[in-house]
Amino acid sequence: MSNVLVVEDDSQTLEEIVEALTDHGCSVETARTGRDGLMLAIAKSYDAIVLDRMLPGGLEGLGMLAALRSAGVVTPVLILSALSAVDERVRGLRAGGDDYLTKPFEFIELTARLDALMRRREAPQSVQAYQVGPLRLDLLTREVTCAGRAVPLLPREYSLLEYLMQHEGQVVSRTMLFEAVWDYRLDERTNVIDVHISRLRKKIDPAGSMPMIHTVRGSGYLLRAPA
Repeated sequence: MSNVLVVEDDSQTLEEIVEALTDHGCSVETARTGRDGLMLAIAKSYDAIVLDRMLPGGLEGLGMLAALRSAGVVTPVLILSALSAVDERVRGLRAGGDDYLTKPFEFIELTARLDALMRRREAPQSVQAYQVGPLRLDLLTREVTCAGRAVPLLPREYSLLEYLMQHEGQVVSRTMLFEAVWDYRLDERTNVIDVHISRLRKKIDPAGSMPMIHTVRGSGYLLRAPA
């Protein structure tokens, strides 16, 4: 069971986050101020921290984050904020955050991002390839094969597939894909993701084969090995 610290001052938001994480199988501790959150994060060991950007008590979220990193705490931190501008996101990540989620958000995305952060922390650093069923992506040569057949991909298609394979069996939202593959530069109202997903499907799912990339309506996309 993952142990998560949530630092959030809004009562309703805090209650909803705790409920979502508990339902997801996490053990959750909470703090309502940056100072209380800092004390807990230094004194105890957590698998991840959910940190609101705007906090009362004289120590806001980025200040708490900077103090954590200065104290040598490397726990993955997911920043929550209503500030959605690219500059604000970059500021949060440069302050030591591992991911940044803007309010309002879907709780399925919150749990998915936390899962990704915790997997990334636990993953061996020597990973050289990803394998999902017959699909293989070599990180060293950037070659992709499916059942031994070479799959030629354009650079953006490769990045998209790499991200999906990193999150095998997990629903990834369109927002997550935009941030990871397109670096926040595109308008989410465009169909660019749908176009690239369609191209990937045609290349890795030949006619008559079981599909590996699935659309989860209203949530995003899922890559998994064929049954």
